[in-house]
Amino acid sequence: MATPPEPPIGREAAAAAPYPKELESLERLRDGALVALRPIRPEDEPLLHDLAAHMTPEDLRLRFFAPMHDIPHTLAVRLTHLDYDREMALAAMHEKTVLGIARYAAGSDRGAAEYAIAVRSDWKGRGLGYLLMQRLIEVARQRGIGELTGIVLRENKPMLARCREFGFALTADPADASVVRVAKSLR
Repeated sequence: MATPPEPPIGREAAAAAPYPKELESLERLRDGALVALRPIRPEDEPLLHDLAAHMTPEDLRLRFFAPMHDIPHTLAVRLTHLDYDREMALAAMHEKTVLGIARYAAGSDRGAAEYAIAVRSDWKGRGLGYLLMQRLIEVARQRGIGELTGIVLRENKPMLARCREFGFALTADPADASVVRVAKSLR
């Protein structure tokens, strides 16, 4: 059995932040459905594949900016193995099924974090996206993130409306007319 490599001399190995159990909560959607919100865990990879299987090809394209029918294994691993110190992904669960995920990833200085949200197509219109966005903003602010940023396809009118509703500034991307850059200061 191979032993793990030693950290470089003069540098300590980075310790992974523990699972943030304090972020677990039960929430009620506007239609009365009860959902559990919790940080995503490495063993949740199958749940990501199930989420993608319950999203229309159009919803997947709007989230990932490319046609896809499933989340590739390498991407699913990256999305479920988090450094909870700089990244967060909140999964909305109902009866052991993931209904949606809101996530952010920040740089080491925590000045800004890019966010993204995905909701099962059959759960849209029930307030789940709103709840995920609201909770993600709260968590990012609590964890010292200075600004949430994102890139939204110009055609994704519902997400752009949600961004306006939450006070994000929307600006045209000078390099790509098909997208809108969004940003919200959390300070």
